[in-house]
Amino acid sequence: MMDFPLLLKTFLLRSAKYFPKKEIVSVFPESVHRYTYADYYKRVCQLAHALKSLGIKRGDRVASIALNDHRHLELYFGVPCSGAILHTVNFRLPMNHLVYIINHAEDQVIFVDEDLLMFVEMIKDQLKTVKHIVVLSHTGKKPESGIKNLIMYDELIAQFPEKYDFPEDLSEWDPAMICYTSATTGDPKGVVYSHRAIMLHTYAVAVTFGASEADCILHIVPMFHANAWCGPFAAVGAGCKQVLPGREVINMDKLCHTIAGEKVTFTAGVPTIWMLLYDYLEKGGWHDFSSLKTIASGGAAIPRQLMIDLNEKYNFPIKQAYGSTETTPLATAAIPKSYMADWPAEKLYDVKTSIGIIALGLEMKIVGDSGAEVKMDGKEWGEVCLRGPWIANEYYKDPERSKETFIDGWYHTGDIGTIDEEGYVRLVDRKKDLVKSAGEWISSVDMENLIMAHPKVIEAAIIGVPHPKWQERPLACVVVTPGQSVSADEIKDFLKDKVKAAFWIPDEIIFLKEIPKTSVGKFNKRELRKLYADSQLKSL
Repeated sequence: MMDFPLLLKTFLLRSAKYFPKKEIVSVFPESVHRYTYADYYKRVCQLAHALKSLGIKRGDRVASIALNDHRHLELYFGVPCSGAILHTVNFRLPMNHLVYIINHAEDQVIFVDEDLLMFVEMIKDQLKTVKHIVVLSHTGKKPESGIKNLIMYDELIAQFPEKYDFPEDLSEWDPAMICYTSATTGDPKGVVYSHRAIMLHTYAVAVTFGASEADCILHIVPMFHANAWCGPFAAVGAGCKQVLPGREVINMDKLCHTIAGEKVTFTAGVPTIWMLLYDYLEKGGWHDFSSLKTIASGGAAIPRQLMIDLNEKYNFPIKQAYGSTETTPLATAAIPKSYMADWPAEKLYDVKTSIGIIALGLEMKIVGDSGAEVKMDGKEWGEVCLRGPWIANEYYKDPERSKETFIDGWYHTGDIGTIDEEGYVRLVDRKKDLVKSAGEWISSVDMENLIMAHPKVIEAAIIGVPHPKWQERPLACVVVTPGQSVSADEIKDFLKDKVKAAFWIPDEIIFLKEIPKTSVGKFNKRELRKLYADSQLKSL
């Protein structure tokens, strides 16, 4: 076989040559921008020239602080295909973490959306390696700023030719992208993705979800979050029509009209987005989901009842997937096997609400405290461990924390789960989120899903709270569906015939206006513990 490297430029060149007429659509608050893959390729070439003019060399890090639009998509290929490394920065991180990751990555240039320039202005004096700041502007107006020598992106690339000879001597092992985790303790951890890893991961995504040229992909997942789950790479490689909603992603009315108007077939997002969508639909929001074939949900477990309601009330075909920054991110997906089509609905939803079976190309083991693999009986608990060609083997410039996580060639996820006889994994909890009461473990994930199945509850988070007799007891933090009211006793009564054991039911339930979230939309249990975990239950 040929010694032919797996490089992202192969995807780029394919789309330019064979799908030049296909559209890339960016949705802005006041306008919609459309152009073709032919136009896209020309601008990516111009960007590659521009990077060289800014002094960017092979292996240099280039940061993007940007929303989902066509300019950010140009960076997704222009930077790595020219030999540099794109660092997609999560601007929702705390300011000290934002400074840390830009300095730790040693970013040379920052490409920033005009609407997000304020984040750079707040930290500019703390950045040690940044030489240029380039503004991605859809208005075309140079923003007023205290930052000197701002460069306008469109003006910069317009100076350069629309053809570029991308380097032939890149290795598939060369780094292409870097993302940082949204740390709950300590500093964020960097994960570097090679061209090879992204390419192989993209093939697995296409096999798992059936992506093809005929699809129209709506990118809801932020492009700073684990490479937008690699949707942009799959879309460019396959020649799909793409829709990038920018800040309009949380405008449910506009999102629904975009899905219908652009005939979107595939999208992905975290459960928080689907909760917002369901609330909009329940209030009578307009929708036409007839074009949709697949919706991937990840980042956190989707509540079972939410999946059922979206599927059965609104024909919104959600499929749950699982992964992390360290897994590029796809690791498993809950795709039912063909012979399960005739299973009873309840049994089928057991499969659909699991995190699924291992993705093609990866290996997995679930190990108990003894180090032995658990039985495939859906009962024994253990830690999920993964290995494969798109699984990280270290954190960037962080040897101590790497040793704690990457052990004997396996990535230890910190997630506790079971695996059934069909190979489907169900997460029980994060190691750090398990509640131990009177020597017995309680799954916060299971309890949260049971509580969120109550028709008057929209969100629920469980944390362990100290108890003088039982060591810990679960405390439920609950958000009631707008316009509804429910008491703690009603919720406890609802749980009585649903829990695995009576002691799983929380002794106390507190009601909040909202549950604090992390920068990527997960429940922020660290914040809840700060508020409540140091108090005895009876003092709440």
